[in-house]
Amino acid sequence: MQTGAGQNTGKGRYTVKVIRDKCIGAASCVAIAPLTFKLDDENKAIVLAQKLDSDEDLLLAAQSCPTAAIIVTDDETGEQIWPK
Repeated sequence: MQTGAGQNTGKGRYTVKVIRDKCIGAASCVAIAPLTFKLDDENKAIVLAQKLDSDEDLLLAAQSCPTAAIIVTDDETGEQIWPK
């Protein structure tokens, strides 16, 4: 499982990671949170940077993934926000 740690700018409450084995390259995450996600040479989503898109957009991007390949974690509580 490769997650793509990305750069952390210190804003926001959520951290995201991509489960590459589940990603099918639908790119809905890229459309919703383009500062956070991009597709690599294998058309799999990777995390470019953490905390650049809003928490709302990060959650929406994860929820839009058809294979639930994006995990959203609350930095303050350590709780997995998505998928439940």
